[in-house]
Amino acid sequence: MGKPTGFIEFDRMDEDHRDPAVRIGDWNEFLVQINEGDLQSQGARCMDCGVPFCHTGQTIDRLAVGCPVNNLIPEWNDLVYRGKWKEALDRLHLTNNFPEFTGRVCPAPCEGSCVLGINEPAVTIKSIERNIIDRGFSQGWVLPRVPEERSGKTVAVIGSGPAGLAAADNLNQLGHEVTVFERDDRIGGLLMYGIPNMKLDKDVVQRRITLLRKEGIHFKTCIEIGVTVSADDIRSQFDAVVICVGSTAPRDLKIPGRSTNGIHFAMDYLRGSTASLLDGTNSPISAKDKNVVVIGGGDTGTDCIGTAMRQGCKSVVNLEIVDRPPESRADSNPWPQWPSIFRTDYGHAEVKTIFGQDPRSFNVETVEFIPDSDWNLTALRTVEVDWGLERPGVAPFSPIAGSEKLIEADLVFLALGFTGPEPGISEAFGLEIGPRSNILANTSDYETSQPGVFAAGDCRRGQSLVVWAIREGRQAADVCDQYLGTFA
Repeated sequence: MGKPTGFIEFDRMDEDHRDPAVRIGDWNEFLVQINEGDLQSQGARCMDCGVPFCHTGQTIDRLAVGCPVNNLIPEWNDLVYRGKWKEALDRLHLTNNFPEFTGRVCPAPCEGSCVLGINEPAVTIKSIERNIIDRGFSQGWVLPRVPEERSGKTVAVIGSGPAGLAAADNLNQLGHEVTVFERDDRIGGLLMYGIPNMKLDKDVVQRRITLLRKEGIHFKTCIEIGVTVSADDIRSQFDAVVICVGSTAPRDLKIPGRSTNGIHFAMDYLRGSTASLLDGTNSPISAKDKNVVVIGGGDTGTDCIGTAMRQGCKSVVNLEIVDRPPESRADSNPWPQWPSIFRTDYGHAEVKTIFGQDPRSFNVETVEFIPDSDWNLTALRTVEVDWGLERPGVAPFSPIAGSEKLIEADLVFLALGFTGPEPGISEAFGLEIGPRSNILANTSDYETSQPGVFAAGDCRRGQSLVVWAIREGRQAADVCDQYLGTFA
């Protein structure tokens, strides 16, 4: 805990954001760090709550409760309050391989489960976490940890996103020789190409990869298992395999006009934008002077909005088929569940600043894409929906008569989530899959239908958070280590 009376004396303070009108002119991170004195006051707000829920890492009614990696939050809050930053960093690294990632992109289920949050604004846990690790790097406290002994066992990790990197990190520290295979041209997976630079600077990602390489992990890029290298070759060369390829098959919107030019999956857009930024080239999909419509909310939708704003779009509309969330917790969404409430993210704030209003419209279904004679997109046909009127066997909502509308559009980005991992990896290894195409493996041993082949992260659990991927990568590493130990 922090100061016994800190939660009474100090108000919550969030990290400031750079001026939206200024930040859309560059690709730099939009957060502004809190100064040290204020951070110590924020740590002081961590109260002696008796039973802290912030680090429980559970799910209740499919909603997150507490930190999935079980961060020792009260402990490092107290250490920050006392000015013991190095000790706070050591506590943070006990449970989280990459706090510089979660401190930037995690939605902070820990804060949603903070006991203080029952009747007061929660402790600013995420901001404190980010500042602990950033201070650690700036002070030179984060150094390579090279294992003193090697086991003689070899592990192939397929995929270099947060789950793959976490599994590789832990397996390497346990003394195994680890090689990470990535089909893209850069290491990082979702962290590198799925999250834009203004939210997670790629220098931050590369800094950690460089550290992992110095610790002895081998990285190989532009290698796709089942395409450039066979699964049999991988299995013959390594004692165990951990598959962490994510959930990358995008959900489509199969309506009339879908083949119209100008309609793209969100991740194709984000990947191309980040790659062009890093390579110093023009983005393959540019929103400059275009009327942009983003279909689907969530982080990916917001990232498309923020990217389009930086490219100089003419307008942005964001369509969501669901109801507008309430301003405060509904009775059906009690503490300590993650609060499903209305939030304004960075991209929404930027649109409101530049164009005068929030880009989001709720309860809207897109029913048709309308092309011109050259099959280029000109507009969308939409209809409002009523979630109180189900269509049994068709949809849990009904269209509202007379609510049709045309929305001018030159570009559409589909941010509708993901259906599961792409089938190539499971086919290559001959793995059993579930009804949603996820690789079948349970959380007791993470082992797939093939002995010695493990699966973790979104390819196993489905689309989720970076912090859940880190948790699964860590746990899969532990059971993989036990498997390797049987051959000692």
